Amino acid sequence: MKIFYGYKEIKGIKDPVAAIGIFDGMHIGHKRVINRLIKSGGSGRDKIVVTFDPHPRSVLNPGRILPRIMSLEHRLLMLEGMGVDAVVVVSFTDHVAGMSPEDFIEHIIIGGIGARTVYVGSNFHFGRKKRGGVNTLKKMGRSHGVDVHCVRPVRRRGRTVSSTWVRKLISEGRLETAEKLLRRPVSVLGTVVRGEARGRELGFPTANIDPHHEVIPPPGVYAVKADISGGIYDGVLNIGFKPTFYGKKLKKRKEPHIEAHIFGIDRDLYGASMEIFFIAKLRNEKKFRTKEALSEQIKVDAKKAKTLLSDTRTLSRILRYRKNRCVDMLGR
Repeated sequence: MKIFYGYKEIKGIKDPVAAIGIFDGMHIGHKRVINRLIKSGGSGRDKIVVTFDPHPRSVLNPGRILPRIMSLEHRLLMLEGMGVDAVVVVSFTDHVAGMSPEDFIEHIIIGGIGARTVYVGSNFHFGRKKRGGVNTLKKMGRSHGVDVHCVRPVRRRGRTVSSTWVRKLISEGRLETAEKLLRRPVSVLGTVVRGEARGRELGFPTANIDPHHEVIPPPGVYAVKADISGGIYDGVLNIGFKPTFYGKKLKKRKEPHIEAHIFGIDRDLYGASMEIFFIAKLRNEKKFRTKEALSEQIKVDAKKAKTLLSDTRTLSRILRYRKNRCVDMLGR
């Protein structure tokens, strides 16, 4: 899969068909759009996904921090296994945000990407102040020779599946429902960074994870599986503020720490990329009177996690996701 950073950098693409959207989270609604792209007719035509980074909301509302369901790196990892030929990452700048709908079509869709067939979701908006919608795109597309296809949304529980809904479910810890909308286990792609070595002091060395502003579940202890360089490992993970160690200083800690103890790995993972899959929550985070009491509890957590993760169905969920990330079982 080719990756182009910028719509002016595209080279070597043949008569492209494009799916355009943010695709934050790659939930079942997004997959339906991309699946339509992949199954579109015309041999010899390159199938291209056009996405935006940073998230448009962070540019249009800079004072509001919006955690992403997926970082750009995470999105690209998923798209790589979906059967598309290329991804175009459009840098969402003030210039792009200020484009008129006409300029967006002429400079990005036609002049940059060169697409004459485009697939978008029903809530797609573009141009200054979101003045352009699907109907605008279709109308302007006809005048420019661009065939626009609007893919109907996916509905579950009487509402349209959206990134906002999925983001809320994850942040509230409703992981089973979120997994159904994602059709994959909830995961975070992060980098292992240096920590305070507290876990090693307790006899459980941990990998401290930087989630790159991806939305994470609430504080607590979780049974997880981790994809490290293509290998799948079991582990137990804590999200929280380390109340046992920080006591009165706890209120000063704004961002929760994420640290995972991966079973069977004792080597230094600093700098490694790791995708963490949340399988089940074991308990809430709590303050222990001593480090020894915390260490004993971690032993209990690890034993419970190993039991839960030994179920072969948990591994099959991960392998199924990795094998075919864009299987659309929704029907069309």
